[in-house]
Amino acid sequence: MRPFKILATTVALALFAAPAIAGDCTGHVTGVRPLSQYNHAAGNGFLAVRTGPGSQNAQIGELYLGDEISVWDRSGGWYRVQCMSGRCMQPLWGQPAPNGWVSGRYLSIGGVCP
Repeated sequence: MRPFKILATTVALALFAAPAIAGDCTGHVTGVRPLSQYNHAAGNGFLAVRTGPGSQNAQIGELYLGDEISVWDRSGGWYRVQCMSGRCMQPLWGQPAPNGWVSGRYLSIGGVCP
């Protein structure tokens, strides 16, 4: 019985000390205008998905209010995300299920985040 306790303790410590693994953090898009106010030219009704962290990077996709995302990386206030479900699977502009960088101020996230 003693070896089992040592193994169980070792496994528990390893789990608590493990770094965040990509995709362990999920959330939703918040704080953007609803789809009913969508205007791509004016930047309304979506969250721009970009090629890198920062608004100077090219837009490659869109996320919409309520879309579910998985977080894979972080750089300052920017997060690399993947669309998991929602309107982003059939966007009004760009490729379905975009994977790229978005501003964190429009996300509500939880879990073990990078």
